[in-house]
Amino acid sequence: MMSLKLNSADESRVIEMAWEDRTPFEAIERLYGLTQDQVIRLMRQKLKKSSFKLWRSRVSGRKTKHLKLRSPQVARGYCPTQYKQR
Repeated sequence: MMSLKLNSADESRVIEMAWEDRTPFEAIERLYGLTQDQVIRLMRQKLKKSSFKLWRSRVSGRKTKHLKLRSPQVARGYCPTQYKQR
């Protein structure tokens, strides 16, 4: 099914990136080699059914999840406060 095997840490990171509004599917593909369809399959497999449905309705049609649809004003893949150093 998946073209490459992900360890649990990588799976967790892919799921986290898929949930993030500003992380495009192209970034996941570049980092982990998973296409959008493979990410959808992973999410369907790893999330509860209700969580998967919520995620799918959230990302369907979201312009920031696709580089070609994204506004040029969105220059980064995360919120500036997301990765604060403590």
